Amino acid sequence: MEAHSASYLRWIVVLLLVSSCIEATSFSKVKHKNAYATMMYVGTPRDYEFYIAVRVLIKSLSALNVEADLVVIASIDVPHRWTQALEQEDGAKVVRVENLDNPYKHQNNFDRRFKLSLNKLYAWSLVDYDRVVMLDADNLFLQKTDELFQCGQFCAVFINPCVFHTGLFVLQPSMEVFKEMVHELENGKENPDGADQGFISGYFPDLLDKPMFHPAPNGTKLNGSYRLPLGYQMDASYYYLKLRWSIPCGPNSVITFPGAPWLKPWYWWSWPVLPLGLHWHEQRRQTLGYFAEMAVMLIQSAIYLGIIAMTRLVRPSLSKLCYRQSDKSINLVHNSLKLVALWCIVAAYVIPFFIIPYTVHPLLGWSLYLLGAFALCSIVINTFLLPMLPVLVLWLGIVGTLMVMAFPWYPDGVVRALAVFGYAFCYAPILWASMVKITAGLQLSLEREAFLPRLGEPWPPSSFKLY
Repeated sequence: MEAHSASYLRWIVVLLLVSSCIEATSFSKVKHKNAYATMMYVGTPRDYEFYIAVRVLIKSLSALNVEADLVVIASIDVPHRWTQALEQEDGAKVVRVENLDNPYKHQNNFDRRFKLSLNKLYAWSLVDYDRVVMLDADNLFLQKTDELFQCGQFCAVFINPCVFHTGLFVLQPSMEVFKEMVHELENGKENPDGADQGFISGYFPDLLDKPMFHPAPNGTKLNGSYRLPLGYQMDASYYYLKLRWSIPCGPNSVITFPGAPWLKPWYWWSWPVLPLGLHWHEQRRQTLGYFAEMAVMLIQSAIYLGIIAMTRLVRPSLSKLCYRQSDKSINLVHNSLKLVALWCIVAAYVIPFFIIPYTVHPLLGWSLYLLGAFALCSIVINTFLLPMLPVLVLWLGIVGTLMVMAFPWYPDGVVRALAVFGYAFCYAPILWASMVKITAGLQLSLEREAFLPRLGEPWPPSSFKLY
C-alpha cells in the first residue's frame, strides 16, 4: 500500500510539472496553431550527437519555411547552454519536462538506449496546438510537409507491414489522453520493447485497419485516425537496394534511418557505407555548419603532420631497450617483439578512428583518419625497421574500398554490393602477402646483431639516423 501511494504521488508531481510547462509555453506566445516537435534527453553516451541532430532537424525545417512552431521537449537535465542555443540561435520553443519513469527497464529484452524514450508521450500535453507532428532526430526532410497538419487525432506510417513507426506521427494534443497514458504506465501496461515504439503501438492497436490519409485540397482538417503514406517515412534501406527511391504511394518527403545506432547519418563513417549520409551532412553544412569541431580537427591534423615530419628526420629503434641474456631466451624475446609490433600496427589503424569528432563531415572525417593512420604507421615502420609498403597495404586497401563504395554510377545496390565483395576477394591475398612480408622483415631486423646486442657487449653506434 505504501509503495502504491508513493507511486501515485510521483505521478501527481509529474502532472503538476507538465501543467507548469504548458503554462510557460503559453506565456512564450505561440505563433502558429500547429507545431513540429522533437524531444531531447541526456544520460546516454550519444547525447552530444543527438543534440547536433536535433539542431540540424530544427534548422532544416526552418529553411523549408514551414508554417508551424518548432518545439523541443527537453528533459530538465539537458544542459542550459544547449537549450539556450536551440531557443536563441535556432528559433525553437523549448518545453522543459521531468523524465517519465520507465516501468519496463527491468524487462529481459530492454535496451537501455530507450530508457527515457517515453518522454515522447509529452507531445500529447502540448495543448496550445491543434495538431503536432512528433519527430525523431534522425529524420531527413526533403520537402515541406505542412499538409500533415490536416490529418486526424492520430496518424502514422507502417514501415513494418504490421507495426507503425513512431519516428514520425501526427497527433491532436489532449491532456485527457496524456493522463490516461501516464495512468497506463503506472499500471504497467504490456510493452513488447519497453520503449515508446511498443507503448504507443499498443495504445493505438487498430491503426492498421484505418483508411489512408489523403490531404483535402481545401485544407480541411480530418477527424479520426489514419495511416500515412510510406513517402512520409521512407526507410533508408529501400534506397540502398536500388540506389534510388521507388515509393509511388504519396510524396517522397521524409527519410528515416531506423537501422543500427552506429550507422546514423550524422556519423562521419556512415558514408560511403550509407550513401544518404551525405544528404544529411549537406543539410548540416547549409544550416549549422562545422565550426564546433574544427578546432579539434586542426589540432589533430597538426599533431599528425608533426609526427610524419619527425619520423622523416629521426629513425629510432628498440635496440637500447632490449638485451639478449642468453641464447635460450632469444626465441621468447623475438616472439614478444613480433607480437608487440603487430599490435602496434593494429593500434595505428584503430586509434585515429575513435578520436575524430563523430559528427564531422565524412570527407573531413575520412581524410583525417587516413592522415592519422599514416602518421602512426610511420612510427611503427621506423621503430621496428619494417618495410613501408607492406605496412601501408591496409591503408591503401581502405582507400580503395572507399573509392569502390563511393563510385557514383552503379545501377543498383546489388551491383554495388557485388563490386565491394569482388574487391575484397581480390584484395585478401594481397593483405595476406603483406602480413607475411611484415613478419619476415621483422624477423630480419631482430636477427641483426646491431638490433639486439648480447648482454655485456659494447653498444654499437647510435641507431638514430638523420636524413
